[in-house]
This record gives sequence, C-alpha cells and structure tokens, in this order.
Amino acid sequence: MIRQSPIDLKGKRGQLMAFVYHSSRHNRLLRRVPHQGIYARGGKRLFDIAVCLALLPVVSLTILLLWVIAKSQAPSGFFAHPRIGKNGVMFRCWKMQTMIENADQALQDILESHPDKKSEWAATRKLSNDPRILPFCGFLRRSGLDELPQIWNVLRGDMSLVGPRPVTEAELVLYGEGIADYLAIRPGITGLWQVTARGAPCYVRRVKLDRQYARSVTFIGDVRILLSTLPILLRPTGQ
Repeated sequence: MIRQSPIDLKGKRGQLMAFVYHSSRHNRLLRRVPHQGIYARGGKRLFDIAVCLALLPVVSLTILLLWVIAKSQAPSGFFAHPRIGKNGVMFRCWKMQTMIENADQALQDILESHPDKKSEWAATRKLSNDPRILPFCGFLRRSGLDELPQIWNVLRGDMSLVGPRPVTEAELVLYGEGIADYLAIRPGITGLWQVTARGAPCYVRRVKLDRQYARSVTFIGDVRILLSTLPILLRPTGQ
C-alpha cells in the first residue's frame, strides 16, 4: 500500500493554483527571468533521462533496501505529497515514508502547544528534533536518501536531477519576488541549496540560492552539484 496525500490535484485547489500561476501578473514576473540557454531549454532534460536510466539498476536496488527499512516502521514505506512544479503545475512528489501517520495533523498539534516550535517552523519550515520522525528513519532524512524515489518524478518530467527543492503552496508564498525564478524551471532532487546550506536554518538563504541557480543553469554547474551531493549522502548534515 502506498500512502498518498488526500489533496485532489485535479480538484478546485489545483484549478485555483493553475489560475493564479498563469495569471497576467505571473506572466509579467516570468519575463523578468533571464533568457535560458540551450542546455536549460532542452539539453538538461536529455541529461536527466540519460543519467536516470544509467543509474536505474543501482538506484532501484537501493530504494528496495530503503523500503524494507521504512516498511518496518510505517504501513506503506512510500509517501506522495503535492508539490508545485514548473509553470505552477502541481504533481505528486514521492519519498520514503519516514514520519508517523497523520504527520500534518501532528505538526499542527505541536505548533499549537509549543510557541517556540511555531516560531522555528515559521522561520525555517523545519523542526529540530522533530518528534514525528520514525525510529531509525532520521538518517534517511538527514542524508536525503528518503528522496531517491523522486527518480520516478524525474523520468516522468515532473522534476529534474538538479533544481530548487520542490515546495508546497504555503512555502511558495515565502519566495516573494523569487516565485518567478522557482516556476521557470523544474524542481530538483538535489540542488545548490542542498549542497551548500542544507543544514542551515535560514529559509531566506534557501530562496536566494534557488533564485541564483534558476538564473544560471549550466551543464557544468549541474555536474558539479551532482558530484557535491555524493559526500552529503555519506556525511549527512541536513535536518
């Protein structure tokens, strides 16, 4: 059994998001994003597919092993949650399930009863020592291994190997004028923020790095970010 978010992407919320992101204001914002080169417009997608297909045998085996670990703690082992992709299109982003059931409701309960946690969440969209994380699953989250199932999102065209971290509706608002930069490209499994400041609690810095990447997408840059991701998997520093 695969756990999925109850939100209907084809329902009213999805229609509303499509309307907002394709409004005239959104189009004006997109025109402010620098013109993308040949690699960003087409080569990046070919690169994603080639790398994913080459790594698929090893990644598939790794995901199977991680699923066994996650399944021992959670009913499904996999989790899908709505995220916002290129041009505001919403998609189901896949991860290993590393949190308890009804984690969203548990989060609300925590924020309501702990003002300090509420302030931390508002500033970073994270909780230190998050009590919702299942036993033995903290390493998967810190290393980012819980996000390996997103290779399916890359093959589908929802995501890229490298790009901004996929966000929810609530998070996108925090990008402010950087919304256009986020929506101009596909979100990624890894990215500039993930390899330079993943453990940093400042969300403003994350937005800055995502905007910086969106405005300077290159093949060499993507290769460097992918290579920089490998040590993170071995020395997890994320929260």
